Amino acid sequence: MQEEAQFVLDECKERMELAISHLEKELVHIRAGKANPAMIDSVHVDYYGSLVPLSQVSNISSPDPRTIAIQPWEKKMIPVIEKAIMAANLGFNPDNNGEVIRINIPPLTEERRKGLVKQSLKEGENAKISVRAARKSANEDLKKLLKDGLPEDMEKDAEKEVQEYTDDFVKKIDTLVSAKEKDIMTI
Repeated sequence: MQEEAQFVLDECKERMELAISHLEKELVHIRAGKANPAMIDSVHVDYYGSLVPLSQVSNISSPDPRTIAIQPWEKKMIPVIEKAIMAANLGFNPDNNGEVIRINIPPLTEERRKGLVKQSLKEGENAKISVRAARKSANEDLKKLLKDGLPEDMEKDAEKEVQEYTDDFVKKIDTLVSAKEKDIMTI
């Protein structure tokens, strides 16, 4: 019975960690005014009939805070990459000189910054919902184990541990979101 309770705790913690890693990925995609190669991670290009991530057909860098530079390994990929960036609907206008594609990142307006902060807060709230769902699921599993013969004090201790996990992960989410908010609002 004790192993089953520990399994429930481990599974709960794992689900909460997944919520945090998902939040981190989502926050990377919310731009903070500075050019970041991760902003175009979602772009996939048609490479000889297969859709592949842009990073597999080119070198992506950020030479300065306002520019993303994409250097394809094959020059004939330039129009395909430009088309893929436009199709990804990221709001970027790629510009090429025949060798390198450059994306200029315009500075954010105050209104746009506030919108991005709202988006960050929403992503944080989604992560908190996932953490709470993991807590609920773990508590339900512990109740089932109690009916199957798990000692009541062990079940109470496990529920307490689940609540501690929840509190810790909610704090991590708040920290991540407030750091992103600060990053967005910094001009």
